[in-house]
Amino acid sequence: MLMLTCPHCGVTAEETEFAPGGQAHLKRQGPGSSDDDFEAYLFARANPRGVHLERWRHAFGCGKWFHAARCTVTLEVFGTYPARTAGPPAELRAAIAARRPGWPEGGR
Repeated sequence: MLMLTCPHCGVTAEETEFAPGGQAHLKRQGPGSSDDDFEAYLFARANPRGVHLERWRHAFGCGKWFHAARCTVTLEVFGTYPARTAGPPAELRAAIAARRPGWPEGGR
């Protein structure tokens, strides 16, 4: 079972208290985008073996969205951070790189 910490209210709980929201840091396609771009946004998702950045919502708590970095193989959670950021914070990228040396620096 995953143990996640909400970066907004600080509560650490089992994953059943949170709702998954899919891959993090996707570029949303709006009006005027091509059909191919919109289809890629809706259906094309990364499904990596290893470190993955995901969106989560604290469904049974504060209700806010955040991002989590976790390993899809070992279920290790490296950390969480607010959803209104363009990417994982530097200290989280460093923590992941220390545990997974082959992980790309940008995290995407």
